Amino acid sequence: MKLHELSPNKGSNREVKRVGRGHGSGWGKTSGKGHKGQWARSGGGVRPGFEGGQTSLARRMPKRGFTNAAFKTEYAIVNVRDLEKRFDDGMVVDEAAIIESGLINKPLDGIKVLGVGKLSKKFTVKVTAFSESAMEKIQKAGGTAETLPPKTKFFPNNEGARKRADESAKRASENPKK
Repeated sequence: MKLHELSPNKGSNREVKRVGRGHGSGWGKTSGKGHKGQWARSGGGVRPGFEGGQTSLARRMPKRGFTNAAFKTEYAIVNVRDLEKRFDDGMVVDEAAIIESGLINKPLDGIKVLGVGKLSKKFTVKVTAFSESAMEKIQKAGGTAETLPPKTKFFPNNEGARKRADESAKRASENPKK
């Protein structure tokens, strides 16, 4: 096959409909747009959902449901195979070590280790969350999997929540559990 022999598949390219080229073409005079009005004009027509000025259906329906997206916990994901590649046997793998190794850029609400891949090295892994398979693989290889407490989210406009969190942290430090 040579370059000059290439051509598009039959029926894949259509010729452009040339309107407004005389009444003999069948698309002359008004070019298939009828007589006058919004739809006959250049750029005419209305947006989807427009009901002629009547309040649209979407605005007549009540709002339903609830979203808690702002408070959703979002983990940075690391797989067991990545730990195997990046770290040496016997190392302590924590948030700082994972960021330093370049596996993640920022820890988001914490780091979660998933069980994708094989693990033969012995690690002490200290992160926010583990999948069951990841924890099983780490322990099977002779390592330990320590779960850290999740990070608390603070929102700049929620002064009351921040004060309550500070007070509870202060009480916890004054009265350690025995």
